[in-house]
Amino acid sequence: MKKSRAAIVLLVLVILLGFFGYTAAVGFGEEGTGSASSIDLGLDLAGGVSITYQVVGDEKPDASDMSDTIYKLQKRVEVYSTESVVYQEGDDRINIEIPGVSDANAILEELGKPGSLYFVAETDAAGNLNYQGGYDAEGNIVYTMLKDIDTMVAEGSTPLSGTDVKDAQVMIATDQMGNSDIVVDLVMTPEGTAKFAEATASAYQKGETLGIYYDGEIVSAPLVNAAITDGNAQISGNFDREEAEKLASTIRIGGLKLELEELHSKVVGAQLGEEAIATSLKAAAVGFVIIVIFMIAVYFVSGAAASLALALYVELIVILLDAFEITLTLPGIAGIILSIGMAVDANVIIFARIREELAKGKTVKSAIDIGFKKAQSAILDGNITTLVAAAVLGLMGTGTVKGFAATLALGIVLSMFTAMVITRLIMNALYALGVQDAKFYGVGKERKAVDFVSKKKIFFAISIAAILAGFVFMGVNKATTGNSLNFGLEFIGGTSTNVTFNDDLSLAEIDSQVVPVIEDVTGDPNVMTQKIDGTNEVIFKTRSLSVEEREDLKNALVSNFSVEAEKITAETISSTVSGEMKRDSIVAVAVATLCMLVYIWFRFKDIRFGASSVIALIHDVLVVLAFYAIVRVSVGTTFIACMLTIVGYSINATIVIFDRVRENVKEMGRKDTLEDVVNNSITQTLSRSIFTSLTTFVMVASLYVFGVSSVKEFALPLMAGILCGTFSSVCITGALWLILRTVFPQKEED
Repeated sequence: MKKSRAAIVLLVLVILLGFFGYTAAVGFGEEGTGSASSIDLGLDLAGGVSITYQVVGDEKPDASDMSDTIYKLQKRVEVYSTESVVYQEGDDRINIEIPGVSDANAILEELGKPGSLYFVAETDAAGNLNYQGGYDAEGNIVYTMLKDIDTMVAEGSTPLSGTDVKDAQVMIATDQMGNSDIVVDLVMTPEGTAKFAEATASAYQKGETLGIYYDGEIVSAPLVNAAITDGNAQISGNFDREEAEKLASTIRIGGLKLELEELHSKVVGAQLGEEAIATSLKAAAVGFVIIVIFMIAVYFVSGAAASLALALYVELIVILLDAFEITLTLPGIAGIILSIGMAVDANVIIFARIREELAKGKTVKSAIDIGFKKAQSAILDGNITTLVAAAVLGLMGTGTVKGFAATLALGIVLSMFTAMVITRLIMNALYALGVQDAKFYGVGKERKAVDFVSKKKIFFAISIAAILAGFVFMGVNKATTGNSLNFGLEFIGGTSTNVTFNDDLSLAEIDSQVVPVIEDVTGDPNVMTQKIDGTNEVIFKTRSLSVEEREDLKNALVSNFSVEAEKITAETISSTVSGEMKRDSIVAVAVATLCMLVYIWFRFKDIRFGASSVIALIHDVLVVLAFYAIVRVSVGTTFIACMLTIVGYSINATIVIFDRVRENVKEMGRKDTLEDVVNNSITQTLSRSIFTSLTTFVMVASLYVFGVSSVKEFALPLMAGILCGTFSSVCITGALWLILRTVFPQKEED
């Protein structure tokens, strides 16, 4: 690279840093597009709309029907935000909370009114018409019902109900002539598929329509053009987009097992105090400065180049969060701050390789080129493996898992780009401008290999003891408290206390004055607070409270804040993480793990590398689970994010070591044993393992020091996970691979 070009590269970089920095901080236009302030925030940070539905009817609804309805509503409101939550309140009410919106009426109109939906045959069993068509003054076809729905159900004129429909979405269909048309795509349940096949076959034979009847009105009466046996159908009818969306929404909402009516809707404030974002940003700033100082102190010119690339990474991730409309929650902020620490990893791998080449006597220019080339496989394999997991979690996960996957994928792609492209451009430019002495980059030193393999029994014993201790504590906890872990209200539900204060308290006043009183009475350090917009009402969500505890809390509020007793109400609320969501999350993680195993098998041509990685991953999860049980850290939605972060971190660290093992196996001499290869590989990557863990630990530790209580409960087990991941990668995975090679030798080794 010529000096003139190098100067231009650095100038362009400075301009981009300034431009992206301005965009991330201020943005453009009245709404500050592209800035941190325009990012969609979750309920915990910014609040949103809360809608309460009540089941129609005098009888108490069946628990399984309530669970099914909650799960289906959860899937539907995720179109507004992956962080939307649906949960039961009392015996017959369902709450929906959607972050980042403030117009409850608009949401209600788009979501639709939950009611009864039936597919109605044109004629009944006796051949009598159930409805007739006509035209209004504008020439649009309208339908008039001739019988009430109960009569039609009794006569068998309603072959399907809304619960037989699995999904309804608007799509663009293209016919054989290439013409596009807006249609509503229907997917039936397995049971509904059989019913639909019979109904459409009969209607097609008679030349009838199959009307869709919702809450006393015909919403569509499509003509059946063929018998449909696979459960997939399309409704067409010269729709515009709005009409099609309304029909699809009506069909989806009519598929609920229970009929609901809106009880009330309101705009709610953030669940956490206003300190949450401020303290997290402070933690990010402190952690970032420490990492920059560390990188420059250890890697000199290379560290300075990485710091500039890292600054660009932070700016771009803020801008792209807004561009991709990713809803950001407190775990998301913590995850991004964590990703800043992990983004250093690729740079550390590269710089270690450069120093090794300098130690071999290569020129600085040659060392830079070879270092980037040799580091490429480890960086790509580690990050692509995690990216595969993120893709699976995004496709199969629900709620927080889906949101976490989006943030994780974005961070992975950006970190690879800034490390492998931006850092390299900066280093080549600095070299071209005269920074060519090897002392500015650091020269690696030959280190005697540490014999990790011989100590495998000690390492295995430590791991087994930690995991067994976790199970023991879970058993003790189960016996003494009824729960093996300290589950938060997101998993087991709790009590929602609605309080109308005499004055309109600010969030700061609620945090500093009211919450401590509630924590003192309930003993719950994770009180969730929601302020009702335009009123003096505040909702406090805590662990489940007994009748006596509810009374004590009421008396404390009356005594401390002169609240009228009748303006304090309490209701039992269900978990926001339903059984179906837990199942979906477990399946998603299992499939993601399997996909990672297959990818590692494909890339390393040896399934034992993949098996060792997955075993280490399971080990890390179990150890962190033990930490949760022993320390009694609250298990809430951040628990899912924490475990997923550890999975990504653990697999990345292991692959870096296995990449070096793969390389050294090809170069091993006759005197070298596989034990020597593994020990040398671990030793050669030891600085990377320590430095990456250190920078990541610093970022998470800053969260723990400066964060609010809920952030601390996310950061504490994460710090344990980072230490555990480092231990398993360095001390366990290599030995596991050797054991698997012995137990399951390949044919060419025989």
